[in-house]
Parts: sequence; C-alpha cells; structure tokens
Amino acid sequence: MQDVLHALSFILFAGLIFVAVIAAEAWYWKRKGRSEAYELKDTLSNMTMGFTYKVVDGVVVALVGSAFYDLVYPHGLQYRPGSGFWSIAGSVLLIFLVSDFAFYLAHLVWHKVRWFWTSHAVHHSSQRMNYSTALRQNYLVIFNGGTMIIAVAIALVGFDKTWAIVALELNLLYQFFLHTETPSLLDRFGAVLNTPSHHRVHHGSNPLQIDRNFGGVLIVWDRLFGTFRSERDAGPIVYGVTERQPRSNNPFFLQLHELGTLLRDLWRYKDPRILVRHPAWVERQHGRAGG
Repeated sequence: MQDVLHALSFILFAGLIFVAVIAAEAWYWKRKGRSEAYELKDTLSNMTMGFTYKVVDGVVVALVGSAFYDLVYPHGLQYRPGSGFWSIAGSVLLIFLVSDFAFYLAHLVWHKVRWFWTSHAVHHSSQRMNYSTALRQNYLVIFNGGTMIIAVAIALVGFDKTWAIVALELNLLYQFFLHTETPSLLDRFGAVLNTPSHHRVHHGSNPLQIDRNFGGVLIVWDRLFGTFRSERDAGPIVYGVTERQPRSNNPFFLQLHELGTLLRDLWRYKDPRILVRHPAWVERQHGRAGG
C-alpha cells in the first residue's frame, strides 16, 4: 500500500508541473496569434488520458510490476553498482544507455506490430502538437506487454528495480518537453539528442515521416539503425494517423478505439496475421479501410 501511495504522490507532483507548462505554452501561442495551437476539448481529453494512464501504471507497477521484475532479475547479469564515485557515475551512464536503447527498441515495435499499436495509436491520433499531446497516453500499454520489453532489458542487466523506475521516469519526463512547436534550446543538440524538431517528424503522418525518429532521449539510435529523418528533409508535417483516424475527443473512447478496430478486423477477416503485422497491413492486404 505504501508503494501505491508513493506512486500517486509522484503523479500529483509531476501533474502540477505539466499543467503549469501546458498553461504557459497556451498563453505563449495566444500572444503569438496562434490560439488554435490549443483546443480546449482536445487538451482536456489529453490530460484525462495522461491521468488515467499514470494512475493505472503507478498502481500496477506497485502491486504487480515489482513482483514481475523480481522474477526476471535472477536470470540476468545481476550487475552490482559499486560505492565509489566513478563506479556510481559509470552505473548511472550504463542504466541511462540501457534504458534509452530499450525504449528505442520497444517504441519501434509499438509502431511495427499492430498488437502493440493498439495501446500507442492514441498518442499519435491528435492533429495538434503541443505539450498536452505528451500526456495523450494509454493504460493498455501496461496490459499488452508494451512496457515489458523495457523492464525485461533493464532487469536482465541486473539493476535494482528502484534504479529502473527512476531511469524510465526520467526518460519519459525528458520526452514530455519534445512535444511542442515552440522554439526550443534542445534543437541545438539534435546531432545527439532527440529534440522537438526530430519528434515533430515522428508524429507526422506523411510518407516521409512515418516510422521515423523512435529515440527517447538520444537520437543516435535512429542514426545508427537507419530510422532517422530530419525535419528539413521530411516535407510538410501533418499530425494524426493514416489509418483509422478517430473523430472524437472522448478520452475513454480514444484509449479503446484502436483495440476495438483490431478485434473487429480479426472477426471480419479471420486472419490472425493482423496481430503481428504492421498497423497498415490489413488495408493493404484486404483492400478495405478499418475505419
């Protein structure tokens, strides 16, 4: 119970920071004459989804995730950070690299496999790009195994679960600040870091933008594995998804929409390959939009 209370306290603290940043950005765009950068229903929907996601995530991690981590941990390298300054510094660097690379791989899988896309599509279905979009998350990622890829990787290296949680939360906190069209100092470091410019490409739905820039904090993984695209080479960015774009601001509908279309397509086509193929595969294979 204490772990659950700690998780909920963190959510409340982080939530206050996010709301303040969102309000400041909305004010900035209003002053710049671009009040359409925010839309009240869209923003409230995004914030509701962020809240439900983090509450479910916090409770499940506290009650179940910890036990799962303990099951995996003995089968890995069981790395033990030392107590000296350089040993601790090296361990911090190692868990940063492991968690960030694991996020890159997991994020790529979420985009390439429809089963995992069911929990990630909602993050891309907004047709706006602002800080509230960062909160547009889906609690289903906790239940469909999407986050397990990251947790297993860190556990197999052997880091304590407290280290793992801190590393992942800091990684996701950084990513919050990528969801913006406002000028950002981070863009100066785009050779190494993921930046708002790179992440706008990731959220684009035009052909040159799809399945690009999967990195969390570092963009070097995309550069190494051929998934990088710069904003200047990506063409005009249009936000949203190319298949099954929802037309609703109901946060609970949005979180279940893609799962519903998956189940419907499985029933309609009786083709289990849909589960593991690219999210756009059913339209290409069966020639009918999933809607």
